[in-house]
Amino acid sequence: MQAAVYYNNNDIRVEEVPKPVVGDQELLVKVLASGICGSDVMEWYRIKKAPLVLGHEIAGEIVEVGRNVEAFKIGDRVFVSHHVPCNTCRYCLNEHHTLCDTLRTTNFDPGGFAEYIRIPAINVDRGVFKLPDNISFDDGTFIEPVGCVVRGLRKARFKAGSTALVIGSGISGLLNIQLLKAMGAANIIASDISQTRLEAAIRLGANSTIDARENLPERVRELNNGRLADLVIVCAAAPQAIKNSMECIDRGGVLLLFAVPEAGLDIPVHLFGLWRDGITLLNTYGAAPIDLMESIELISSGVIEPSRLITDRFPLSKSSEAFQRMIGGGATIKVIIEPHS
Repeated sequence: MQAAVYYNNNDIRVEEVPKPVVGDQELLVKVLASGICGSDVMEWYRIKKAPLVLGHEIAGEIVEVGRNVEAFKIGDRVFVSHHVPCNTCRYCLNEHHTLCDTLRTTNFDPGGFAEYIRIPAINVDRGVFKLPDNISFDDGTFIEPVGCVVRGLRKARFKAGSTALVIGSGISGLLNIQLLKAMGAANIIASDISQTRLEAAIRLGANSTIDARENLPERVRELNNGRLADLVIVCAAAPQAIKNSMECIDRGGVLLLFAVPEAGLDIPVHLFGLWRDGITLLNTYGAAPIDLMESIELISSGVIEPSRLITDRFPLSKSSEAFQRMIGGGATIKVIIEPHS
């Protein structure tokens, strides 16, 4: 079978690789759509493991079923989670599923940018979800990223009637905006340096936008009746974005780090200000099965509309071009690779 093998951001090769062999408790899934995540092009994070087949936002159809698998059958339309928790460790038992060692070491084989993937037994047990009829394969690739947003807003304890500032209006920022609107945010302010993405933010529910090169706290006050934001969500990895975010939170507010800069980079934190103003600093990482189930419901019910975010589709043979389109940004929001198109 064919797969897009990652060597670096500028070297994605479509190569012939062995088609996985399925064990008694495993599944073989034909990948029909696979989204390129922002983390897939985060070269400092990926390059140390290259060469490898990336892709974890997938949807497809089951084509082989291990003889001991009873919950699924050939032909089932599914979304598959690449990481799954053990559900028994101290992290899982305290609802920190995405910190679980098992979750951080599980995966499917070889990766979503391939024609077929093997689903190990543990993923079959707790990471395979049947797609409702009204969720297309392309829309199914959003289940994992929407699950990450669900988890983040749950951790932030977001309340209806609050004001939210979303810094970075790429795919994660826009998904946060859609869900914030659905959850009853009184005022959603989006920030980015791309006018195209700011226009998308308005279409998807933001009340107003700010060019990120402006004075953010000053503009937030102008757009929020003199107040700063109750919740600030950082969806841009630029260090300056994180620095700016800390100046935009109202007293008693929450700063949620959705995106982070390169490992090893330190950013000063004014602890006195956090302490004095009662500000909560949180991070969010990944999605657990409970988040993914909620994500499926949000997409199926139309609360989240993935089709409004897809800007580019490529066959597997043009994976290199797909990566370059994602890296280029601009008008690009979400890129989907369709291995069998």
